[in-house]
Amino acid sequence: MSFFKKLKDRMFKSSSKLEEGLDALVEDSTAEESRKPEPGLLGRVMGSAPRRVLDDDMLEQLEDLLISADMGVETAGRVTANLAEGRFGRKMSVPEIKSALAEEIARIMEPVAKPLPLYSARPQVVLVVGVNGAGKTTTIGKLASQFRTAGKSVMIAAGDTFRAAAVEQLQVWGERAGVPVMTAPEGSDPASLAHDALNRARAEGIDLLMIDTAGRLQNRADLMEELAKILRVLRKVEPDAPHNTLLVLDATTGQNALNQVEIFRKLADVSGLVMTKLDGTARGGVLVALADRFGLPIHAIGVGEQIDDLQAFDPEEFAQALVGGELTAIPED
Repeated sequence: MSFFKKLKDRMFKSSSKLEEGLDALVEDSTAEESRKPEPGLLGRVMGSAPRRVLDDDMLEQLEDLLISADMGVETAGRVTANLAEGRFGRKMSVPEIKSALAEEIARIMEPVAKPLPLYSARPQVVLVVGVNGAGKTTTIGKLASQFRTAGKSVMIAAGDTFRAAAVEQLQVWGERAGVPVMTAPEGSDPASLAHDALNRARAEGIDLLMIDTAGRLQNRADLMEELAKILRVLRKVEPDAPHNTLLVLDATTGQNALNQVEIFRKLADVSGLVMTKLDGTARGGVLVALADRFGLPIHAIGVGEQIDDLQAFDPEEFAQALVGGELTAIPED
């Protein structure tokens, strides 16, 4: 199964919400008009495909629909305004609206669709941050396995030393991928583990060192100090470390993801995003809001638990999956 098919199938909650809303938006308007039959062949043809004039009222309803899919007020307004350009006053069917929506969403997402950059530094240090439960450990495991398959040597440091389950999960992924996982006793200093892992990775000529971190936002001051200490000890060994700081976000949190980006940018100078659990939410539009507001690179998205359920972010595929469209463009009238 192609990743687009998987993405479209598993984002059904998001796409069906938008699709049902669009159907209702067009059909409610055409119900009244259907009582006034247009003469001739044109009327019979148009009657088979409901269409609605793209006017101010429709644009307002469309904006509300996008907000309900967690696109946010500002982004929804921008998408609908762009969609209206060159189309205002035209009668449009649901497939045409979906195609135009996907086009505008892809336009916003295109600048941020960037794979995780690989550098000549060895080891390349990748710090992974995010709240507990966002999917950090599985994301690290999947990325490590994928890089290992691509011929890179990888090491994982289980830096969330306060959660035994997170360490065990990384160890399972490490065994599955043939990647070493450095651990420390529960409750020990994560910065010390990060320091030892970087020294070991340098000694062994490892290409990528991926470091997990805690995500206990309820005590932000402690987390800030913990992350700051990890950065200090890493830079004593390697002044440019970490080379990437990935923030893992859970799509099911909706607009709260925007708050998390704000917080972790201050805590850890985030360089890129990974969005997980797009298969479990009707709030997929939040990724569009993230791209529009922050412009941070989106490296990968996840739609399930299997290793190939995390893939590089493709803006066109995502936009079409979000609106329930197809990758083949629908020609405009």
